[in-house]
Amino acid sequence: MATDPASAEQQLAAFISKFHPNHADLIRTTRAHLRSLMPTANELVYDNYNFFVIGYCTTLRPSNCILSIAAAANGVGISFYHGADLPDPHHLLQGAGVQNRFLRIPSPDTLTLPAVHDLITAAIAQAAVPLPPNGHGELIIQSIAAKQKPRRKP
Repeated sequence: MATDPASAEQQLAAFISKFHPNHADLIRTTRAHLRSLMPTANELVYDNYNFFVIGYCTTLRPSNCILSIAAAANGVGISFYHGADLPDPHHLLQGAGVQNRFLRIPSPDTLTLPAVHDLITAAIAQAAVPLPPNGHGELIIQSIAAKQKPRRKP
């Protein structure tokens, strides 16, 4: 687990570089957008078997995750940890789980849609532990799986 900011950023860049350049750019754009909306959130990074994930959490506990960027060879999405409880009048959220819902991000333009902004804002508002009002969140590499699915389509 990397907690040194420079080292963590270097590891994060290496994880993202495994993706097709279009997906890598979309991951970076999505990260910058979410960081602008949640500057005090901690970014917990998991380079797992199935997905590369950056969780935006109010504390250092994964259970206090608001939402995550989830990326795989087939694309990038935002996973809402308590998405089943979010108001979604435009029916953008996908999934039928008891708790989690997700939104595919096919292009950076998706991030600028008012309905997407409303979903993110609602997720932030419903957090059990609110985001700190001041400061800047940490970037922490939580886990790196030894074996991973390819990050690019064959």
